[in-house]
Amino acid sequence: MTPNFEQARHNMIDNQVRPWDVLDPRVLDTLGRVCREDFVPAAYRSMAFADMVLPLGHGEVMMKPVVEGRLLQALSLEGHESVLEIGTGSGYLTACLAQLAAHVTSVDLHADFTRNARDALTRAAIDNVTLLTDEAVHAYQPDGVFDVVVVTGAVPSIPERFLAWLKPDGRAFLVEGRSPVMRAVLLHHEGSGKYREESLFETDLPYLVHAAPTPCFTL
Repeated sequence: MTPNFEQARHNMIDNQVRPWDVLDPRVLDTLGRVCREDFVPAAYRSMAFADMVLPLGHGEVMMKPVVEGRLLQALSLEGHESVLEIGTGSGYLTACLAQLAAHVTSVDLHADFTRNARDALTRAAIDNVTLLTDEAVHAYQPDGVFDVVVVTGAVPSIPERFLAWLKPDGRAFLVEGRSPVMRAVLLHHEGSGKYREESLFETDLPYLVHAAPTPCFTL
């Protein structure tokens, strides 16, 4: 039987995303318009709208729909922003960000992720995205600064180099901590090197490559 993706998308929004207090109409409209199933690996396409992370390869995962919804809502994008996304992954969140902002620059370590995301974005006729293959934790250096920075893999603590890419009055979404106890935070750049931290929710994600903490051994 062919899955009814439109009904599954409707159920995802009404039964998963809305109950997690995602009520911003622009975010809900975006989740309703971007075809999540077209960004999911073929082996998991029938599970595109399940309330679970989906494997992408290289030890990476696609976030749960509820986490993506909360992330997008927390950013409060108004349509004029430049966004830097660290971790392209499947390209689905990239597509959603591109619907809500002026332009998205997305960086991923894995060339196949970049290639597959580019193909999916092209099929979706989304063209306000620049995709780059680079190592973000130590090597990548953007040409400028951004209104919004989104980090889709976890970090043990907030890297100062990521914050340096944020404009004054900008904001950054990160997941920080030690698995399995992590928290999503939104940082507001208040100027003069000052940041206000807003704790959003608890979650657990794989670390960015080269960002995992050194294991602690106790006797």
